[in-house]
Amino acid sequence: MKNIHVLLLNYSNSTTLKKALNSLNFIHQRVGSITVLEEKLDISSIDQEIKHIVLLQNDLGKTLNDYIEKISHEYVLFLYDQDYLNRNIKNINLQLYDYQYVMTYPYRFKDKVIQRPFLIKTSFLKQTNFFSKYQIPFKEALLSAWLSTLDKAYIVNEHGDFINQTIKDGTTNTLQKLDFIEKYEYDLKQEINTPSLSVIISNYNMVQYVNTAISSCLLQSSPPEQILVIDDGSTDNSYKEMEKWEEVPQFRLFKKENRGKARSLNDLLPYIETDFVIELDADDWFDPDAFSIIKNHLRGILDDVAVLYGNLRIWKQTLLGNVKYKGIKKGRIVSNKSELLSYSFPLGPRIYRTSSLKQNNGFPIIEFENGRMYEDVSILNELLKESRLLYKDFTVYNVREHELSITKKKQFDWSDFIKYLE
Repeated sequence: MKNIHVLLLNYSNSTTLKKALNSLNFIHQRVGSITVLEEKLDISSIDQEIKHIVLLQNDLGKTLNDYIEKISHEYVLFLYDQDYLNRNIKNINLQLYDYQYVMTYPYRFKDKVIQRPFLIKTSFLKQTNFFSKYQIPFKEALLSAWLSTLDKAYIVNEHGDFINQTIKDGTTNTLQKLDFIEKYEYDLKQEINTPSLSVIISNYNMVQYVNTAISSCLLQSSPPEQILVIDDGSTDNSYKEMEKWEEVPQFRLFKKENRGKARSLNDLLPYIETDFVIELDADDWFDPDAFSIIKNHLRGILDDVAVLYGNLRIWKQTLLGNVKYKGIKKGRIVSNKSELLSYSFPLGPRIYRTSSLKQNNGFPIIEFENGRMYEDVSILNELLKESRLLYKDFTVYNVREHELSITKKKQFDWSDFIKYLE
């Protein structure tokens, strides 16, 4: 009964691909078709009966969504990059019953165990969608991000050791990505009586990145109560892209003419209904457990604290469209204006007490650059006059360094800016 269509994804070289293809002989009686989806791998030496699909716009998620509609077999079996089957697969019952739709296998590396989709009912795949490359921080997160959106009752975790990997990349970059992906599976116990939390995002011409920012707010073990996004007069296609999220209950989208980030964020203030609010730049993203961690830090916070902040994880955007890990910038205690102005990188992530922001009438609009730059420093300087900034050692916020950044494209004189601060 040949009822399985095999999809081989993102194999990095023809040798590992051939090994994966050869390993399918263990289940040859079930395999009806095989398709290789890749970016640029030369597979001219591979059996011509195997289908070969080049990724649409270099986007694996988009390509999968399009191609799966054409599959007629009962099941789809995924093998990814370095994966190949071993003889133990003969002991696995490749069958899903009743309301079982997805079988996973454990990818093990050092102390990590990450469940990856393996066998899926085709009819179920056609009812769901994978994220596009503009909705996830890096391509390695695609399958795990999709899996995290599913009802766990639909998933069968197969624990047998039936898949090997040719090479396991132990670089720091890969390990950091695995750390991130592993968090999609966290089922964190949320402490009771935690404060409510919303997110505010101001977007200006970040069509390549803003959907990743928004989806990171939703792919959470404990999602925020509100996601408020304002488009600051973008001239690219980002507003149209963001409109696709409007069916999400906690999401609200606004649009204004270009007046700068401070004014845009201030326009969102009347709509914030939560105890605290965190600012997310349109080109950055959160860890999947970010709001659980933040809310637990906010639990029991003293009334004189206006802002909670922690550490920043830094990634460098590459020319190939992926990101490379650079390191963690650890925060430090800031208790006065002098310490704020000597801070060597943006203080963040910034979780504001909503009442403190509103009592200050939002972000100050100072004369320097007509309030368009350093709005974070301006508001922190104001809040320090009456309240405290509280540092905690946690890392849930990911900063993307890239050439489209406003501060990257235009250099501003810091010494001129601080002259305007009272």
